[in-house]
Amino acid sequence: MYSTVMTSILNGIHAVLVRVEVDISTGLPGFDMVGYLSSEVREAKERVRTALHNCGIVLPAKKITVNLSPADIRKTGTGFDLAIAVALLMAMELIDPESCENILFTGELNLSGQLLPVKGVLPMVADGIVGGIQKYCVPLANQHEGRLVHGAQVMGFASLPEVLTYLREGKYVEKPVAAFGKRKEKKSLDFSEVNGQQFLKRAAEIAASGMHNMLMVGPPGAGKTMISERISSILPPLLEEERLELSKVYSVCGLLSDADTLICERPFRSPHHSISRAGLAGGGIHLRPGEISLAHHGVLFLDELSEFSKTTLEILRQPMEEQEIHLSRASGNVVYPASFLLLASMNPCNCGYYPDMQRCRCTAASLHRYFDRISQPLIDRMDICVEAPEVSYAELTGNGANESSEEIRMRVKECHEIQMRRFADESFCHNSRIPAARMKEFCRLGEKEQCYMEGIFNKMSLTARTYHKILRVARTIADMDHAKDIRMRHLNEAICYRSIDEKFWGGMV
Repeated sequence: MYSTVMTSILNGIHAVLVRVEVDISTGLPGFDMVGYLSSEVREAKERVRTALHNCGIVLPAKKITVNLSPADIRKTGTGFDLAIAVALLMAMELIDPESCENILFTGELNLSGQLLPVKGVLPMVADGIVGGIQKYCVPLANQHEGRLVHGAQVMGFASLPEVLTYLREGKYVEKPVAAFGKRKEKKSLDFSEVNGQQFLKRAAEIAASGMHNMLMVGPPGAGKTMISERISSILPPLLEEERLELSKVYSVCGLLSDADTLICERPFRSPHHSISRAGLAGGGIHLRPGEISLAHHGVLFLDELSEFSKTTLEILRQPMEEQEIHLSRASGNVVYPASFLLLASMNPCNCGYYPDMQRCRCTAASLHRYFDRISQPLIDRMDICVEAPEVSYAELTGNGANESSEEIRMRVKECHEIQMRRFADESFCHNSRIPAARMKEFCRLGEKEQCYMEGIFNKMSLTARTYHKILRVARTIADMDHAKDIRMRHLNEAICYRSIDEKFWGGMV
């Protein structure tokens, strides 16, 4: 007897439909599984066989062949158990084939027949709907996650006997689910708590307005980390499609802790400087997203940038340009989204006081070694590079009212709306993503501005990438100023945010 049911496997943050085929025929008794399977998928036959036995069902002493199609995609994970069990029951004529039509099955079985949760149910349901599948049988613990997708009929089951009863009788009885762990409310961080550093706060607002990458260099205690931790509080809310895409990433990682809603807040990820290359970019034995994908549509903050491994930092160069990360491993190739705002901070030297030569204890050789930890190509990819000066006592203890994050967010949101209207017909929606080939169209300069930038290009020995970064930042400043065209004042301010390149990377003693 031949049977087939549908399940799916994750490829990046998308799901690929997989057909589970079972054939039970006469011949030497055996249980074979084929279809380019990993070790945990091959072990499914023992889990399924034992789970069925403990549910009172014994497999026939015949030749059993299970095929997971398409066979050119490597199958990993434990989510195939339920689909294999259902296909076996159908082949044994214990289930009517019509009862399994247009249903996708996913879930792990333990030896007693209980259904255990699996990762990635949200993308499985979201992409399954696009593929025309309306019903989904999932573990009870994954039920709320699957129901985040509109138009899907997601049914949660605690055990294999419950699935068998539903397929035989066609009646689904809703079961209460234990309260899911909600994401803890984070302590509200606000820009009103930051005294002084007006220049740094202005740069942070520009970075948020155009989603520009920013590097801050300054002595310890200057407020670099304090401002970075609050920049996500001035970013506008996620759009609906952004919420779904980000929630898919967290679902694949098993981090979608709030099962009642999609992720609503822009992420702020701050990995430690000891993070590995796989932890930052993603990968592992089973390919999973890294920190740059977990920061998708949000902020990736690298504190003490110079302490990160140089080979780890170089991984950032490609996703910073392409807004996605390509992982190629022996087990397969995947693409994860990586559109993030990169914030980085670092001390100006090992002791933290360069270029104050009265307090700086570093030698010229140690300064060169220190700054060589950050490559020039990576610096070129930072749209804004600013120096964070020490905060004076008067600024620190001042009683003047500081702008709140809500006030700044309103301006940032307005600037984002201007860009969305401008790029309504484009594949990008922020000034920082303007392709080099479209600079003349979106960052048009007058004759006076062109002559000025020609002089700046030669005087500062800019690279083509850095020149375009300056124009993109100037475009954002013009949008904040509600100006149609880029003017001299916008260019001058944008150039100020590149002045530390020569000071720290080109003008060392």
